[in-house]
Amino acid sequence: MLNEVFKALSDPTRRKILDLLKEEDLTAGEISDHFNMSKPSISQHLKLLKNAGLVQDEKKGQYVFYSLNTTVFQDIINWAFNFYGK
Repeated sequence: MLNEVFKALSDPTRRKILDLLKEEDLTAGEISDHFNMSKPSISQHLKLLKNAGLVQDEKKGQYVFYSLNTTVFQDIINWAFNFYGK
């Protein structure tokens, strides 16, 4: 799982999406408003973030909202501390 996480974090667009989501849950359309790229491209970035476990989605009515999955970030921090402590 860490490989997918680090791959997802390696892209600046995906890191910016994560920054946006730390403030509030957003739809894909709301996320794409912050970028100069196509909505399908944003969807691909969201798919990679979701596959890495960094974001989760929830359908509310006719919209899908994306939010951070903070437990994965806690796992990364724990891994980093254990790595550094050895």
